Amino acid sequence: MSVIRHLAASAIALFAIDAQALDMGHSYANTTQFRTTHAALDLTADFDSKRLKGYVDLTFERVAPGAELILDTRDLSISSVHLQGSPPTALPFKLGKTDAILGTPLAITLPATLTAKSFILRIDYETSPGASGLQWLTPAQTAGKKQPFLYSQSQAIHARSWIPLQDTPQIRLTYSAHIRTPPQLLAVMSAGNDVDAKRDGDYSFDMPQAIPSYLFALGIGDLVFRPLGPRTGVFAEPVTADVAAREFSDVESMLTTCEKLFGPYRWGRYDMLILPPSFMWGGMENPRLTFVTPTVLAGDKSLVSLIAHELAHSWSGNLVTNGNWESAWLNEGFTTYLERRIVEVLYGADRRAMDDVLGLQSLRREIAELESKGDGQLTRLTPDLRGRDPDDNFGEIPYEKGRLFAGFLEARLGRERLDKFLRGYFDHFAFHSVTTQEFDKYLEANLLSQPGVDISKADIKEWLEGTGIPAIAVLPTSDAFDRVDVQRKAWFDGKTPATQLQVKGWNTQQWLQFLDNLPAETSAARLGELDAAFHFTAATNSEIVHSWLKNAIRAGYAPAWPRLEQFLTSIGRRRLVRDLYDELIKTPAGVVRAKAIYAKARPLYQVPLAQQLDDLFKPL
Repeated sequence: MSVIRHLAASAIALFAIDAQALDMGHSYANTTQFRTTHAALDLTADFDSKRLKGYVDLTFERVAPGAELILDTRDLSISSVHLQGSPPTALPFKLGKTDAILGTPLAITLPATLTAKSFILRIDYETSPGASGLQWLTPAQTAGKKQPFLYSQSQAIHARSWIPLQDTPQIRLTYSAHIRTPPQLLAVMSAGNDVDAKRDGDYSFDMPQAIPSYLFALGIGDLVFRPLGPRTGVFAEPVTADVAAREFSDVESMLTTCEKLFGPYRWGRYDMLILPPSFMWGGMENPRLTFVTPTVLAGDKSLVSLIAHELAHSWSGNLVTNGNWESAWLNEGFTTYLERRIVEVLYGADRRAMDDVLGLQSLRREIAELESKGDGQLTRLTPDLRGRDPDDNFGEIPYEKGRLFAGFLEARLGRERLDKFLRGYFDHFAFHSVTTQEFDKYLEANLLSQPGVDISKADIKEWLEGTGIPAIAVLPTSDAFDRVDVQRKAWFDGKTPATQLQVKGWNTQQWLQFLDNLPAETSAARLGELDAAFHFTAATNSEIVHSWLKNAIRAGYAPAWPRLEQFLTSIGRRRLVRDLYDELIKTPAGVVRAKAIYAKARPLYQVPLAQQLDDLFKPL
């Protein structure tokens, strides 16, 4: 046991709470009796049937007496369960009642004679073609158009749809895998990847660091590798690989910057997998292999803060993990703060300030929307998610309100003292999962009790339990945006034609400030003036197109309708897609247009996004 692991173990012993309270109802697993320590996968990817077929060997430690082991599954076909030994022993099992959010519990009856502290179960199974954590793509749905593609998305509770396991972030386990594919395809995972692997349809992986189940990840496709630095590189389809390598050429510098700020990188390599456009998220911080949407390939590195975010998760999230989904802000809030610190070092304080202000604007819009729906409790850093899909808690609140909390700590403590605290926090809880309650106790013991700290328990309670933005928050500002606001007002008031606006040298963030804040009453004719001057409808930067199309929908700007349909039928990133459908359905004509586009786009979208949009359209 290393020093870091010893400290982490001590932290858990010191701040442990009832394990049953950790998950708040998002797992069936009886983790107070059994805990998984290792998973060994042996799976074949059948692209014809859209199924993974094979088995997993799960190693368990017995924590307390129990005759029945319960695991999480969703839409899995379980054919047998065996206790490994000489010879293996077939065990009785049963699948319980299926819940729309949680899936189906798998109950396994253990032999009365089994008294070993540790044991291994082999579960033979196959996945469903509609598994919520797997996306099977035809060649036509990929960038290269030549070969099929498969990728997983396990966060938050979708790992159970392709592996039967204890699917809760409170459990961390190592894993190994043997993956078989069609010989022309390459498999990669959130584990050690051989960057020189030959395509032969037979691949092996090992993840020696313990991770939560939501970080299990698999990608299979027509992939090539491009190195970026000694420890970094990118996997992508051949048509995308060189573009991605140029866009992400700063990643090795990002990694070095992170280590200087927050301690050593403990995962070996940091590579990225560029996915087809259907990927639901901007990025997913799968350890050793971040999964990335191609919508960030803007050509000018203006959207690479997403990579800084996913890289920062190597400390806040992957190294120290939220112990339940109500505590997701521990992952996302601190990671957003670290992301902005990386951006500041690499691209300057002005760029960091612009990202912070745009984040604050998005946060305010989401708070207003949640409050208008009567969902104000979701604006807490620690919302009550009982009976709700944990995916509901992945909006701006954990990210941007969590970042504001870190910014508040920086303002009260000073940057040097906060950095020291964060490094201690990452070391103390390394390779363990932490709830908000445990973090609160650690904060009090290691920071609030220190002399000269101007932060009260009441301040922390307001942040963790209060709704909206606390009055004590330190809000970001940007001089660069002040200049943008002057230009926008001059145009809207009719004082300056679009062709005479002083926009030379504006970056993506400044254009987003301009477009995101156009008055709601901006007419279609006025948008036409902007479009003629700046060609927004034909833009290729996904963030700018997204903001422009929201304005076009609101104003009824018909020249943008073909671009709107093309945009919604070519990408599946939830934040960009869902916003536009939400805007469309505000009018009867928009509902008609939205339904027509969705009918074409639905096969592209990841299963969870399609399910969410199905629910959106049901009452219409």
